[in-house]
Amino acid sequence: MPVYGVFIRERTHDQAELDAYAPKAAASLAGHPLTVLAAYGAQQVAEGPPVEGVVIVEFPSMAAARAWYDGPAYREAREHRFRGADYRAVFVEGLAPQ
Repeated sequence: MPVYGVFIRERTHDQAELDAYAPKAAASLAGHPLTVLAAYGAQQVAEGPPVEGVVIVEFPSMAAARAWYDGPAYREAREHRFRGADYRAVFVEGLAPQ
């Protein structure tokens, strides 16, 4: 089943940390089976508090999602994200193909 990673930036604290994060996060994608479906495009919040940005990534499985997220390249990158902003990150299983 496909798995979707949803990353929601709620509030920026340190833009320099996010600037350091961006190239490291992009490089961490190499060699992983994923598709970036949305990345900081125009959005409208229908419910809840406003957000600064949203990223949605599709993986072929939860194992593939966790292999990327827990891998050494993204572990290093995400430390900058943690220092730079408040995010919510969720992995959710999609529906089986019909």
